[in-house]
Amino acid sequence: MAITEHPDSATEVDPASTKVAEAVARARAAFASGRTRPVEWRVEQLDGLVRMLDEQSARFEEALAADLGKPPIEGFAADIGSTASEIREIRKHTPKWAKRRKVSLPLTSRPGKGYIVPEPLGVALVIAPWNYPVQLLLNPVAAALAAGNAVVAKPSELAPATSALLAELIGRYCDSDAITVVEGAVDVSTALLEQRFDHIFFTGSTDVGRIVYEAAAKHLTPVTLELGGKSPVLVDDSANIDVAARRLAWGKWLNAGQTCVAPDYVLVTEAHRDALVDAMEKSFEQFAGGSGTRHNDDFASIVSERHAGRLAGLLADHGGTVAFGGECEPHERHVAPTVVVDPDLDSPLMSEEIFGPILPVITIESMAEAVEFVNAREKPLALYVFADDDDAAERLIDQTTAGGSCINHVVQHLLPPELPFGGVGASGTGRYHGRSGFDTFSNLRSVLEKGSKPDPKLLYPPYSKLKERLIRRFI
Repeated sequence: MAITEHPDSATEVDPASTKVAEAVARARAAFASGRTRPVEWRVEQLDGLVRMLDEQSARFEEALAADLGKPPIEGFAADIGSTASEIREIRKHTPKWAKRRKVSLPLTSRPGKGYIVPEPLGVALVIAPWNYPVQLLLNPVAAALAAGNAVVAKPSELAPATSALLAELIGRYCDSDAITVVEGAVDVSTALLEQRFDHIFFTGSTDVGRIVYEAAAKHLTPVTLELGGKSPVLVDDSANIDVAARRLAWGKWLNAGQTCVAPDYVLVTEAHRDALVDAMEKSFEQFAGGSGTRHNDDFASIVSERHAGRLAGLLADHGGTVAFGGECEPHERHVAPTVVVDPDLDSPLMSEEIFGPILPVITIESMAEAVEFVNAREKPLALYVFADDDDAAERLIDQTTAGGSCINHVVQHLLPPELPFGGVGASGTGRYHGRSGFDTFSNLRSVLEKGSKPDPKLLYPPYSKLKERLIRRFI
């Protein structure tokens, strides 16, 4: 079963089955030895990951710049520093999360004790994408380690400098048998999916998520799928247009729009459409310092020439009006921030996840129409509402669904560790961040403990009329 990265794939790589089998066997042996279970070991590994990110931050910034043209501060804030903060939070709470969790018992189960034992699943596979190659590999890896698992980690070959650095460093800072990094392209991913794991965590496109799900089903392996899709923005008439425009522009500027929860299209009434578009254009100009984005050190590159060409294709056939931007230089891996007003709703621009700095703006007559538009499509990974009217914002949240949402901002709901992150429907299944990540990689084992005495005969046959009356009354 072949797996491809979104949106590109490498074509020729040496066979990897042996390498993969050895890595999985090493992780399996480490888990079977029992050494991943003690909380002290888990904390040690998390400390190692944090130390790696702190001590090697400059090298990671260089790798991210080489792979994605990320400005150093963006690489640090969105990939390195934020990941270290998340892992610190996980490390802080791991001893508590790993403890038994007492539950109260109904009268029918007393006397006795009830508790939940969080126990590790075994060996987890984490397959990461290229757009945030540090964060989207290490955050789930950290959750799996906190839960006491061994991990096989597969970075994306489309971020080769970062992948190589992770492979080099993780074994130096952590248990190199229990946390194994396997590099490679499609053949490696395919070989990994042929192995049996105790959990698979995949971040990437919906199409590839289906392949992962199908492969996992052969072994009845539980999966977490963090996918993508088209994340809508609903701009209510009560919204602060200048603030909404600036924050939308930032969401498309960040990593050149190559973010799974980037705003994908905007729904706004005609009364505010032109003002919103004009304000976004001004915001992009301010971000670029008046010099454009083509050779701007603060604007990331498109990951590959092929992906830039795909974005150019979306702009060549949309049936709408380019309000600003539109410049594409695929050979330079550059696409300028672009707003397209009222594209054809059947065009690829409105049917595919954009994953680039292009933002369609669609005119609607009312927020009721906007809700109907969103609900007629696949459930998104993120949905954004801009409204200064609290009642209007609450109605729009209540009348729609999404993996996660922000009111009056974009992307920011990923940051708080206590907010579980994940999709719904076609945008994914499962949650992580904070305790939800720990629980994702745990078997929450239910235990009821009873003493030998007393041993009432009420539930044992034969069933007398008295027993029947008592059972019907108390159960």
